[in-house]
Amino acid sequence: MSGTGLFTEWNAALTTGDPDVVADRYADDAVLLPTLSNQVRTNRAQIVDYFEHFLENNPQGEIKQSHINILDKNTAIDTGVYVFTLAATGQQVEARYTYVYELRDGRWLIVNHHSSAMPESTNS
Repeated sequence: MSGTGLFTEWNAALTTGDPDVVADRYADDAVLLPTLSNQVRTNRAQIVDYFEHFLENNPQGEIKQSHINILDKNTAIDTGVYVFTLAATGQQVEARYTYVYELRDGRWLIVNHHSSAMPESTNS
């Protein structure tokens, strides 16, 4: 298991354009604090709803900085900075992220995902 490998799988799910495929990367009891919404998402239906809207932008993410902590054989945290290019608008969104992964029934799933736009613009 590697955090960047898990991100690659999550990012590949985005390219399907299917919010259910993206939501499959999350545990049923996952919490999502998304970049482009003020609503905390605490169940699959809410996570799918977020990605229905987010995927309209044709996003593609790229990790700029990653710090992975292996807490135990079933839990890992990946924290860093990523940039999303929104192909629908050409906009780029740089954000901080934290993914908490747990190994459940043989699959690494996201149990907590926090993403927030950088507070200071790099263009200033």
